[in-house]
Parts: sequence; C-alpha cells; structure tokens
Amino acid sequence: MNPLAELRYFFTALGYFTRVPVPRWVGYEPHYLNAAARYFPLVGVLIGGSSALVYLAALHVFPAGVAVLLSMAVSLLVTGAFHEDGLADCVDAFGGAYTREDVLRIMHDSRIGAFGAIALVVALALKWQTLAALPPLRAASLMIAAHAASRTWAISYLVTLDYVRAEGKAKPVAQRLSLTAMLCAALFGLPWLLWPNGVALADWRFAGSTLALLIVLRFALGRYFVRRIGGYTGDCLGFAQQIFELSIYLMGLAWISS
Repeated sequence: MNPLAELRYFFTALGYFTRVPVPRWVGYEPHYLNAAARYFPLVGVLIGGSSALVYLAALHVFPAGVAVLLSMAVSLLVTGAFHEDGLADCVDAFGGAYTREDVLRIMHDSRIGAFGAIALVVALALKWQTLAALPPLRAASLMIAAHAASRTWAISYLVTLDYVRAEGKAKPVAQRLSLTAMLCAALFGLPWLLWPNGVALADWRFAGSTLALLIVLRFALGRYFVRRIGGYTGDCLGFAQQIFELSIYLMGLAWISS
C-alpha cells in the first residue's frame, strides 16, 4: 500500500462529494474515483461530524429544532446537496415514467418536477423532526453514524450491480468495486452505529437491528433498480444514500420511543 496514493484517493473522494478545497498536488485522473470509493464513508464521517458540532454548539443558543436545521444547512452547504439532487431526480423519473428509456431521460433532466420537489420536502422534514425529537448526544452521534453508514451501503451497489449509462458523472466511479475495497469502506462507515456507548447491550441491539433494516432496504432497492432500469446510475446512489440515512434516524427515534 502506497500511503501517498491512498492520501490522494481520500482527497479525491473529499473533492468529489464535498465543496471542501483539496490540495492541487492531488490532481485528477478518472481511475482515481473508483479507487477513492473506499473512502466515501470516511467523507461521510467528516460531513456528519461537522453537522454534529454545529448542532451541539447551536443548542447553547437555540431550541433543538433550530439547531437541527442549522446542522442540516451545514451538510447541504458542504455537499452542495449532491445526494438530495439524486433523490429528487430518481423520484421524478421512477414516479413519472414507465419505460426504461423514459426513466433515464427524466433522471438526466436537471429540472425538478412535482414528485421530486415533494420527496425533497418530505425527506428534509422527516430528518428535521426526527433529529429534533432525539436527546442531544444521541442526535449528534446518529448524524455521524447515518452519514457514514448510509454511504457504505450506497456504494455496495458498485459490487453487485451494473452502471447503465454509456457516459455519466458517475461513470469513473462505476467500475466494479472489489470485496477488499468494500470491506475497507465498511470498516470506515459501519462501526459508528455503536458510538458513543458501544459497550452497552442496548447499543449492540440497536446496531444489529439497524443493520438488519439496512440490509433489507439495500436488497429491496437494488431489485427495484434492476427491474426498472437494469442497474444503477449516479442518481440511484444518491437516492439510496438518502433513504439509508433517513432510515437510521427513524430507527434511532423508534428505538428510544419503544
């Protein structure tokens, strides 16, 4: 393993998924992106950590609902709403088309339709209300866990499904991911589900239940993608990431409410 190459791949992942400036020496080659996929969950840790810090700091001044909104604004600003765009495009396409060709055409259209707008409002409102209802430390830890784990499951489609476009913004990423790289991604992204009280039996049960839910969702979404378009696009990965992230928040709230 070449440490300099791995650092380049990490910065490539950071530059691709966020608006954070990266050093010029990193450069860019298409094959960097596929090699960088293992670091996508680690980028999620940084995004979730930034959101959590803003949330905890804002709680000293504002009510929980406002603090959560500020944390969400930070994550949207840092990522440029990259994954939310995929959510809107997919809901517009899957909800408004019947044939594979029409789905891909609508998904490629940069304009947002009624289905996509509604999906964005519902998803953002659910995140806001769910996180605001959680105890502060639990909400902060779930922000980190959800951003990291959701990206882990989203890139798992690179292992098993085919990219369906001849060209596209995700094409450099979309080469088949090796099991070794996927294992690295899982090590970066999944243990956060146990943080910060991973020694408690309840946290192990929560992590196990959440992983079971994510596995079911992962295969259900994958089958749907294959049935509708024969594989996945970059927008499908963004859509999946949003569904996984929201599912973790909802599971966290359901767990403490039960």
